[in-house]
Amino acid sequence: MDVHEIFADERAVSPVIGVILMVAITVILAAVVGSFVFGIGGQVQPSSPNANFQFDYAANGSNPGNYDVTASHSGGDTIPSAETVRLSAPAGTDNFTGDVSAGSTATVFDVSPDTTVRVIWVSANGEDSAVIAEDSTPT
Repeated sequence: MDVHEIFADERAVSPVIGVILMVAITVILAAVVGSFVFGIGGQVQPSSPNANFQFDYAANGSNPGNYDVTASHSGGDTIPSAETVRLSAPAGTDNFTGDVSAGSTATVFDVSPDTTVRVIWVSANGEDSAVIAEDSTPT
């Protein structure tokens, strides 16, 4: 047999390459589907509650010009007592007590004008938190 004939004969190359490509495509497709399926399951996070809060500002009696800020739950999800909900301002914080539902309130006293106040939710396990309401005191 002539050595030149061996290199010139390409009949077996095409089926071998075809099988290799089919196996490679199958492996890649399996990896993509597997990572999608298992990746979605690992990304499920508890979402913050969908609750509405109303902010009320009253003049602070001992420090004129400052405000006593009250946040009231005015609708939406009831937040169980196992989860923490607090009204936060630079002047301090006040936690809502018990299940937070319509009518529940928290108050922070002596807050300066044009200050951001927030209602912050923290999950029961403490791993997740979110600002669920935000407002600013009058100027």
